[in-house]
Amino acid sequence: MTENLITIDAHEVVKTFIDPEGKKFSAVDHVSLEARAGELTALVGPDGAGKTTFLRMVVGLLRPDAGQLGVLGIDVREDPQAVQDRVSYMPQRFGLYEDLSVQENLDLYADLHGVAQDVRQERFSRLLEMTDLARFTARPAGKLSGGMKQKLGLACTLVRSPDLLVLDEPSVGVDPLSRRDLWKIVENLVENEKLSVIVSTAYMDEAERCENVFVMNSGRILAHGAPSLLRQQARGLTYLATPVPPMPARQLQARLLDARDQIIDAVPDGGSVRFIRQPDTTSGQIAALLADAPYEERLPDFEDAFMMLLQQHREAANDATHTAPTPPLTEPAREKPPEAGPVISVKNLVRKFGDFTAVASTSFEVRRGEIFGLLGPNGAGKTTTFRMLCGLLPATSGQLEVAGVNLRTARATARAHIGYVAQKFALYGNLTVKANLEFFGGAYGLRGKILKNRITDTLEEFELDPSSISGILPAGYKQRLAMATGLLHRPEILFLDEPTSGIDPLARRAFWRMITALSERGVTIIITTHFMEEAEYCDRIAIQDAGRLLALGTPEEVRRQAGQKDINSAFIAIVEQARARPAAHEQVP
Repeated sequence: MTENLITIDAHEVVKTFIDPEGKKFSAVDHVSLEARAGELTALVGPDGAGKTTFLRMVVGLLRPDAGQLGVLGIDVREDPQAVQDRVSYMPQRFGLYEDLSVQENLDLYADLHGVAQDVRQERFSRLLEMTDLARFTARPAGKLSGGMKQKLGLACTLVRSPDLLVLDEPSVGVDPLSRRDLWKIVENLVENEKLSVIVSTAYMDEAERCENVFVMNSGRILAHGAPSLLRQQARGLTYLATPVPPMPARQLQARLLDARDQIIDAVPDGGSVRFIRQPDTTSGQIAALLADAPYEERLPDFEDAFMMLLQQHREAANDATHTAPTPPLTEPAREKPPEAGPVISVKNLVRKFGDFTAVASTSFEVRRGEIFGLLGPNGAGKTTTFRMLCGLLPATSGQLEVAGVNLRTARATARAHIGYVAQKFALYGNLTVKANLEFFGGAYGLRGKILKNRITDTLEEFELDPSSISGILPAGYKQRLAMATGLLHRPEILFLDEPTSGIDPLARRAFWRMITALSERGVTIIITTHFMEEAEYCDRIAIQDAGRLLALGTPEEVRRQAGQKDINSAFIAIVEQARARPAAHEQVP
């Protein structure tokens, strides 16, 4: 392939669907783009932007309704099978067979793709070495961690040698170490094997690794180019503000986000807050807004440009659907009760599954109104800990109290004080938004006029259409609905299990603005997340791996423990140091 060869050539491509009400809408609306051979190309955009629909047309799974789409020089509309024979596609939920071993999954996909027997062994060996799965060939896929499943999915996608690799959000739901390893593999394929790759991603730092980025929203391309070029659009508008203790960074962020006529975006970063001002905002207005917080100008990054482009498009289209949901206001703000003791107390908590110890002698406390983050790699034991705290899983041993109730002896009583949003959003996809709220409200014991009023208020507060079918909502709106169901009964403690997995930065900002408001009202928040930037919103965080507690403290204390400036690097350093210690011990005679 020559450097100038175009692998994807799209011109005015349109794909239209019909919503449940019978109305047509364009998921992809006159999209034109080119992806060059031997390069890494990214599609970024909010939920519902059209990224997945476009990629499914690229690989021949959907037929464009209008426009021209050439892939590897082939007209996809005329010959989708010819494209599928030369393209490998890894969708968001790659279809591993969980009862089959790692090797059996590789064999199966090699059979499906007609890979010749004489090349399989060499190819399998290379893929297993590349993904660091050679030691696990006999392990069932269902018993792999989330990151290992993603790497096996990529290996199965590559059992044949494609001319184009298409990845739809490949790192959603995996921890920073697994995400780093996955991207090392992808970059190695591009650099050393000159493979052409197009990827959609919700992570702006991943988009920044790509040679060419296309920013999508509402089915359209807003801008494209090298990340270094796109970020210049925010030059002169980006700043770093430092809150003066005891003000937490999230509180300063909330103040900035609420000044929507002056501020485009704000997000915590290493104890400070990165923000973007509106182009027409004056230095005097910024100084007045940050009278009690020193600030300085900083160089823009790609995420700044992304947020600016979305803001401009939203204003131009007057698209209210992307407005941050307003924190619940119908309940009168209540004062935080006096600190009589922790609202959650964990002492020597252990959970075993047969001979396997998922959580080993873990102890910590959570204060009322605190935002407490449980972090760890896939398979670290944090979800098991989380489920024990919610009363969904009994502990093997140890002491566990929630809202003053012993969870080992009175789980039902404790659960009355708890709201829970599951990792996969336990919604009923065939029911409307309103029907889901009615069901969950009834499950929490709400009845009659109280339930009706709560639902009315919730629909307004979360900007939800009561007649929408929940199963076809974009991920960001499913998240809003899941949050709404968990808050209907106004719990003292809210448990959130990776609630922002797979959603874009815009939706994450809206989510955390709401969480900050809940915390200020005295609601205690326990959250697991793989977005390390979100750890900066927490009052304290705990990092687990292999069932052990590795770090516990404020984000600043954890960064200091690891000797790192940002929480992502601190997380990786703490986990890698802990994993190296047993290995070093084993080498001692």
